[in-house]
Amino acid sequence: MWMQILVGAGFEAIGEPFPGDWRELIAQANPDGFWESQLLGGIYYRTNPHPLTGAFLFPEQTTFHAVKVMIPGLVRSDLAYLDRVVGTVREWREFCASRERLQTMYREAMGLEPQDELFREQLPPALEWWVDNFALLRDIATRRYAAHVCSYQSLLDDPDKAIDEVLRWLGRGERKGAIEAVRPRHKTQGKSAPTPDIEAEFAEVFDELYDHIHRAEALSASFLAKLNETDRALRPRLLAHEASARVAAAQSLLSSHEGEARE
Repeated sequence: MWMQILVGAGFEAIGEPFPGDWRELIAQANPDGFWESQLLGGIYYRTNPHPLTGAFLFPEQTTFHAVKVMIPGLVRSDLAYLDRVVGTVREWREFCASRERLQTMYREAMGLEPQDELFREQLPPALEWWVDNFALLRDIATRRYAAHVCSYQSLLDDPDKAIDEVLRWLGRGERKGAIEAVRPRHKTQGKSAPTPDIEAEFAEVFDELYDHIHRAEALSASFLAKLNETDRALRPRLLAHEASARVAAAQSLLSSHEGEARE
């Protein structure tokens, strides 16, 4: 939705509302479009220069462009391109419902590395929510770029306030067009029952983290310690999924090469 807002505010976008045949495949999930590009997986050496055209995006020429980047791509993006990062966090149960719905609609790579794609395919949505949002917080804290993070629901509840805050922070943008881009009626998912693959102790931490973001409450040192403890507890199963994904990616690549050799 922030891409639609920024386009409405007058920012030049990198990407298209419906890349390729996405309009036919998944327009029902978001009739206003997704504004995605090859940079979805990050702005770094594999995507810039463009792998097909060779076109190179210079940092100083793209300062006022808006581009959608998934969190795994944000983490690998060159710091020179991270002038301002606007992040939106969905409630984790809503994310699970949305993720499962999209997975039944398409199996696109979404600009990710092959092992990342398989990792996300295999990872239960609740754990994917944690991996993404913990990585976002860690990356902001580590690389210290300018970032504004809010909850998706707070944007829907009071778009005037949320958009005014962001446009003031960005120092530009046309308010009327930005606010008109918010269409709560297109929200397709509500909270679902907690997924059975996550224990209650972790679900409680997920709820706490989302509540902090939703209320724009600073993360205390004690709460950050709790997040780190939670990540350490979840890390073994995440590493197991990553190892499995890398093996699957290697097997897929090997099968592809063997198929080409037989031809």
